[in-house]
Amino acid sequence: MKRGMAGGLKAVLFGILALLALFSAVSPGFSQTPPAQVPAAATPPAQVREMMELMQTPEVKQWISTQMAATPAANAASENQMSVLSGLLQHARRHVSMVSDAAMTLPSQVGNASSLFFGEIAVTGWPRMVAQFLAIFLLGAIVESIARYAFRRRRRRLIEMAGMHLAPRVIPALIFAAATMLTLLSLSWPPFSQSIAIVCVVALIVQRFTICLGGVLVDLIGLARADEERQGITAPIMPGRDVALFWYRRCATFVIYFIFGWAAIQSMEPLGYTPSARLLVGYILGIGLLLIAIEAVWSRPHKDEKRGHGTSWALTVYFLLLWSIWVAGFNWLLWLGIYVLLLPRVLAVSTLAVRSLQQTEASFLATRRIATVLLDRGVRALIIAVAAIWLGHMLGVGADTMAAGDTMVDKIARGVIGGIVILLAADLLWHVIKAYINGKLLDSSVDGGTTDEEKAKRARIHTLLPIFRNILAVVIAVIAVLMVLSGLGIEIGPLIAGAGVVGVAVGFGAQTIVKDVISGMFYLWDDAFRIGEYIESGSHKGVVEAFSLRSVKLRHHRGPLTTVPFGELGAVKNLNRDWTIDKISLNVKYDTDLVKAKKVIKQIGQTLLENPEFGPHIIETLKMKGVEQFGEFAIEIRLSMMTKPGEQFVIRRNALAMIRNAFKENDIEFAVPTVQVAGDRDAEVDAAVARYAAHARAGSEPAA
Repeated sequence: MKRGMAGGLKAVLFGILALLALFSAVSPGFSQTPPAQVPAAATPPAQVREMMELMQTPEVKQWISTQMAATPAANAASENQMSVLSGLLQHARRHVSMVSDAAMTLPSQVGNASSLFFGEIAVTGWPRMVAQFLAIFLLGAIVESIARYAFRRRRRRLIEMAGMHLAPRVIPALIFAAATMLTLLSLSWPPFSQSIAIVCVVALIVQRFTICLGGVLVDLIGLARADEERQGITAPIMPGRDVALFWYRRCATFVIYFIFGWAAIQSMEPLGYTPSARLLVGYILGIGLLLIAIEAVWSRPHKDEKRGHGTSWALTVYFLLLWSIWVAGFNWLLWLGIYVLLLPRVLAVSTLAVRSLQQTEASFLATRRIATVLLDRGVRALIIAVAAIWLGHMLGVGADTMAAGDTMVDKIARGVIGGIVILLAADLLWHVIKAYINGKLLDSSVDGGTTDEEKAKRARIHTLLPIFRNILAVVIAVIAVLMVLSGLGIEIGPLIAGAGVVGVAVGFGAQTIVKDVISGMFYLWDDAFRIGEYIESGSHKGVVEAFSLRSVKLRHHRGPLTTVPFGELGAVKNLNRDWTIDKISLNVKYDTDLVKAKKVIKQIGQTLLENPEFGPHIIETLKMKGVEQFGEFAIEIRLSMMTKPGEQFVIRRNALAMIRNAFKENDIEFAVPTVQVAGDRDAEVDAAVARYAAHARAGSEPAA
């Protein structure tokens, strides 16, 4: 309650002071009235004296001064907003007035331009100028037609030479452009005619490549759609050929109309037309572009024919609004509206085109992974970068202005556009590196190695490249973010210093993780193990399946997968490096002919060496080393062989089976432990056994 009363009192005081200030401003002579003429005031009431005393307190004075200072700032802000709106309105009025005034002077400018142009032609000669302009417009098409006729019978050979099915469309367009440019350069032109001829050649080349690229895109989509139909895909991604042809014709008409309108406006400049007159002609020609766009919207093919026309009406109003904004002179707002409508569509069409090209030219792009990535990501990055730079140009912050500008708009525009370009470049760089590394991994399959050195090299590649790829991803992302922040005007020095301090703190707090990461780096540096090798470390053993920055995954030969941090590995025993020696111990009887046994084992070793399955894996074949020791019941002999790592187990099993069969064939017996029972009453036992046998034959019981 007290707070409400205090707030109300403050409002009343502020109102009184404002009224006093207003009255003083309206009546400046009031303060100059002599004191004698002022009537004596009566004693003020107690409430007034209390209010006056309250106004003298420091808190009230401070609040009053704050409110008085805030009021002009608020008024200034509102005035700035009104000035911005009025400035935009005045700009539109001036622009429309300038263009409308140009309509009054346009006939006289047409007369002056005609006199200049026709006067130049009269000096040069009508037949010559007409022939030169006809040569520009016709010679390129004639040469292209001849080239098409010559290539018609060699179409298949041309495709094989170029490596792509799209070559028959692209090569004639290049021939047309070259023939048109050579015609322009080979002829001599007067000044005005030369300017007009140059813009005409540019328009002709652009319209020819528009038709060429549109036809290529339609062919790609048609081939990709046919491929999807052959594969039996029920929900195809590619649109039908009729839809592609519809949009190709409308877009080609729009672009050709636009480029020839641009050529007409550019031809007006050397003939002395004022900028306002060129703008007027441009706006008049823009009505044709507007009609083409509206016709495409209303006649576009629908998936559902019963659908209403709400979208068509909305797009029509949107196009009319864009044309009105253009006429009003707000080019940056015009391009912003165009980007909102067309940029997502352009990106979708580019993605569709690249996907179609990958399907139709799979054989050509199969071994060109970098080209595929550049097509997929590079086209998208190029479209977005060009759109951002052009929008900055429309905003009045070109490359030179952004580089040297100190205003807030320049800094923000420079940071945003530069950040977009940096992120696009980082994305493209990362995908190119990723495609290159993945291609190397696919090409260097361990099973595809022909020699041991090549297999070892490929295993090392499969070990190191995935880790190197992850490190590069982090480095590219961090550098790109820092460059974007720096472009936006943010000081990255404190960020880097803070990151260093945080890194030290994290290092002290996570010593185990740091130990694992550093240990892993040194294991890889020392080439202690690779993917696919069998290692043992303490109680852990298995085949190395994968790495991370801090651990290794080991697959045990019985199936379990163990993840071991690098810091816990310690000494590592690698069972798959260079070679391995396998030793076999055999027990034979004391009467065995050792020379004969050695010959038999040597023959078995030669048989293993000649075996096409085992021979390539044997470095030193099976041989008998000699007598190892004399046992209690046998002579122990030692055999050994040297094989490639991991191959000794299969060779050992087959060698033991061959030794068993060969010893049996050569009467060499293996010694086995036996038990013999001996005593003093052997004769009595034998006699008792004989008696029992005789009685058993007689069928009577022996006497006790």
